[in-house]
Amino acid sequence: MSVSISSPHLQAQVSENGAELVRLQDGVGRNLLWDGNPAFWTGRSPLLFPIVGRVRNDRIRVDGSEYELPKHGFARTSRFEIDEVGPSQCRFHLRSDETTLERYPFPFALNISYRIEDATLTITASVTNTGSTVMPVSFGFHPAFRWPLPFGAPREAHTIRFEREETAPIRRPVDGLISRDAEKSPVHGRTLPLHDGLFETDAIVFDRIESSAVTYGAPSGGSIRVDFPEMPHLGIWTKPGAGFICIEPWQGHADPEDFDGDFAAKPGVLLIQPDETRSFTMGITVSSAGL
Repeated sequence: MSVSISSPHLQAQVSENGAELVRLQDGVGRNLLWDGNPAFWTGRSPLLFPIVGRVRNDRIRVDGSEYELPKHGFARTSRFEIDEVGPSQCRFHLRSDETTLERYPFPFALNISYRIEDATLTITASVTNTGSTVMPVSFGFHPAFRWPLPFGAPREAHTIRFEREETAPIRRPVDGLISRDAEKSPVHGRTLPLHDGLFETDAIVFDRIESSAVTYGAPSGGSIRVDFPEMPHLGIWTKPGAGFICIEPWQGHADPEDFDGDFAAKPGVLLIQPDETRSFTMGITVSSAGL
C-alpha cells in the first residue's frame, strides 16, 4: 500500500514498505525520482536505520555480544504502520519487536513524516529510545534523482553545487567499509561536475562536510535543492551508466577499515538517552531555474 500527497507544484507517493518515497513529480507531472529499474538498482529513496552503510562482517558488537545487521539496517525492508494521511502530509511509524531486537538489541520508536508545502517536500525522521539504557544509532536518507533531470539539459551538463567550498579530502568504500586513506576532494570550489568516472570505485563520502545544502541540476532548465540541516555526513553515488544520482545526507557512515570496537564507539554514531528523541530532516525543493 502507498499514499499520495501533493501541492499544486509537487506530488509525492510513499510506500508503507520502508516508508520509502517511491515517486516524486513536479507540477506538470515530470518524474524527478529514479524508477527502481532492477537492471541497475531497485531502490528509490530508502531510509537507513539503525546503521548507515556496512559494519564489519555485517555484525555489531554490544556489551560483548554480536548481532547480525545487514547493510543500511532493516528499516528499508520493514513494513511501517500508517498513522496519518492528509492532502499534503502523511506520517508512518516502526516500533521495535522480537525480530528487530535479535539484530539490534535496543527498544526504539521510529516516526517518519512527509510534508509538501509549495515546491518543497520535507522528510523528518524522529528516533526515540524507548528502552532503559543508552541507545547508539545512525540514520541516513538515500534519495535517487534522475540523471539527467527531465528538464531538457544533457546528462553531461549536470553538476552538484555545494552551499560552501568543500576542500577537505573525501573517503571511498573499500569492501563496503570506509577507506583509511583519503582522496583529494573532486569539488572545484563549490561545484562537483558529474560524470561516470567519479563512481568507478563506488561512492564519494564526505565525512568532513561544511555545507548543509546542495543544488543539483544544469545551467538551463530546472534544479533540485537538497537541505540537510545538522546532518554531518554526505554520500554521493551512482552506478556508472545508470540514470540516477543519489544525494545522501547521513548521521554516521560505514565502519572505517580499521575500526573493530563496540557499536557505541563507532565513528558517527549518536548516543540517545532513555526517553530521548532525536530528529533528522531533509528538504527537497524543486525550482524551475537552473544552476
